[in-house]
Amino acid sequence: MRSFVILILGTFALAGVVNAQSSAAAPVKGYAEVIAQSAFGNVTSQSYGAEIGVNLKPNLQIFGEYGRVTNAAPSDLGTSAQLIVGFLGTGFTMTAKEPIAFGLGGVRYLIPTAGKLKPYVTAGGGVGTVKKDVTFSNGGTDITGNLAQFGVVLGTDLSGSETKAMLSLGAGAVWPIGDRLMIDLQYRFGRVFASDAGINVNRAGVGIGIRF
Repeated sequence: MRSFVILILGTFALAGVVNAQSSAAAPVKGYAEVIAQSAFGNVTSQSYGAEIGVNLKPNLQIFGEYGRVTNAAPSDLGTSAQLIVGFLGTGFTMTAKEPIAFGLGGVRYLIPTAGKLKPYVTAGGGVGTVKKDVTFSNGGTDITGNLAQFGVVLGTDLSGSETKAMLSLGAGAVWPIGDRLMIDLQYRFGRVFASDAGINVNRAGVGIGIRF
């Protein structure tokens, strides 16, 4: 979160410099923004990232997005990890998360309107890397790397990562502020086609950026 706040402040500062240097707004060719979202689906967590887009036509853009969902773990991940804790006995605890790092590309269509607010829809695809991040502790000490001495070997249901195709659909609205600054209110639906079962992630939040 600290890094995101720094990026926001940097974006405002950069936009101020750009506005000060240009008395007349030049045609907008594209945009760049940093994004913070609430992610929900299997669990509720957070998502952070960045996006850049360029104009193909007045109301059509192509974009690239990179981001990370901090946790999208299905319920069976925690259930399986809890079975291991039950085997290990009293004093052992676990945490079970499944973060997703993703890279996407696609198109964004700006719906023509008379007002300042510019609604849009998006469609894209890319890849998502899903990691099973399960840790076990005893008395507050992480013993995940030493489970073998307790007679436990984690299977692929509780460890490892994979990179699979990801689909993304979304909608939102851009609110221009001044010549260059913008606020992007957004919703995204994503599905990672993981081996065990597809993972659906909904993301809703805000992007803050500049138009260039």
